[in-house]
Amino acid sequence: MYQDKTIICKDCGNEFVFTAGEQEFYAEKGFENEPTRCKECRIARKNNGREKRELHTAVCAECGGEAKVPFIPRDDRPVYCSECFSKKNEL
Repeated sequence: MYQDKTIICKDCGNEFVFTAGEQEFYAEKGFENEPTRCKECRIARKNNGREKRELHTAVCAECGGEAKVPFIPRDDRPVYCSECFSKKNEL
């Protein structure tokens, strides 16, 4: 029923394929318009408005290793590296 369709990206001007599977997915979701941007330009546009998170370095309260966190660590609260944090949440 659906056939692959070549579309020109309105941002970069490159051709991209709107596959039959993607068309079927769009129809199932009720989307009426075809995409106008290629995947790379959609991702770039989506990430464009986001602020880059500043990471702060701290010492892990569990293993003593380096932990990078998106908040300013306080002395009264423990900070865990991602590995130790995952282990604590498994319990």
